[in-house]
Amino acid sequence: MSARLRLTLSYAAFLAAAGLGTVALLAYVLHFVPEGNFSDADGVPAPDRGDLLAALAPKLVVVLTLLAVVGLVGGWFLAGRMLRPLRSIHGVARRVAAGSLEHRVRLVGARDEFGELAETFDTMLDRLQATLEEQRRFAANASHELRTPYAVERAVLDVALADPAGVDVARLLRQLDETNHRGIETVEALLSLAALDQGRTPPLVPVDLAELTADVVSDLTALADQAGTTVHVDLGEGDLDGAEPLVRRLVTNLVLNGIRHNTGPGGRVQVTTGTTTDGRAELQVVNTGPVVPPHLLAALTEPFVRGAGRTAPGSAPGAGPAPPGSGLGLAIVARVAEVHGAALELGAPPEGGLRVRVVFPAPGGTTARGAVGVWTGPGAGHAVPGDPSDR
Repeated sequence: MSARLRLTLSYAAFLAAAGLGTVALLAYVLHFVPEGNFSDADGVPAPDRGDLLAALAPKLVVVLTLLAVVGLVGGWFLAGRMLRPLRSIHGVARRVAAGSLEHRVRLVGARDEFGELAETFDTMLDRLQATLEEQRRFAANASHELRTPYAVERAVLDVALADPAGVDVARLLRQLDETNHRGIETVEALLSLAALDQGRTPPLVPVDLAELTADVVSDLTALADQAGTTVHVDLGEGDLDGAEPLVRRLVTNLVLNGIRHNTGPGGRVQVTTGTTTDGRAELQVVNTGPVVPPHLLAALTEPFVRGAGRTAPGSAPGAGPAPPGSGLGLAIVARVAEVHGAALELGAPPEGGLRVRVVFPAPGGTTARGAVGVWTGPGAGHAVPGDPSDR
């Protein structure tokens, strides 16, 4: 039985019940009318209870029948009018189920329960469409990134097989090792992002941000020396409640990002930790490097986008060789910041390089969804959508 028919029967039953109630009231009133024949002073007989019941019975049957008909017919049209917004939502839901996410209800009219349902449904579809588009783009980029190392290895091996006698074995092994390392790095980054997106986060514990950052910088000192980059640290006290492995990954990615995307020999990376005036732990990593166009800062929130040598999504590829790395460093940083309710800010100094600032909630505070901001100078800029990204 459809909802419209159930509502129609409900309306008709309500009217019939109201009519029967009226009949019961009349019967109760007639109960006080005496039974038997009486005459007035002129000898004219007056109607008794039986006469009144005999006169009212046919009329009551007609009235009850009319009420039933009006309840059924009127209820059918009234139910159809009330359920019209629900049919619109159902129609959009069927088209969405068929694979078309572009349709929306966009219900106009009174702000009733159906209007709120339609608005919530449209909002859900907006988020679902954005998520699916991001996932498609991410899958396309990931497949490209995972295919590239194997294509490079195949090309190197084809060249070696074409002229086995002239192969520089040491150089060949170095190329294969570098390419293999890049593939492993990309897979590990993808696994980290997948784990974060599925909500598999360790419990929060007290973390000393300064001590953790010192350990990370110590581990990356050899890599920085190899790249000719100097890492300067200014580690002030900063405590937070966080998942230590994730916070370590965040700090590692930021420092590693500063080393890789630098000017080469003579480059600098400044790592600073401290506590804000309202008790929040703060981490800031500033590195020299190529100038990052301000419009590209928002594109850095896309996976596999780098600040130099790569283009924003939708732009023509081939702008030059990609710098080392998986292109997921800041993607993981943004996702870890979001998990911890931290604010992530990206800045592009006019002289070049990148400035990244992460502010964690104060210990014992409420963890909320993190935000991502961008700025192009000393001051803070406007907020942008906080999808995880990397240079």
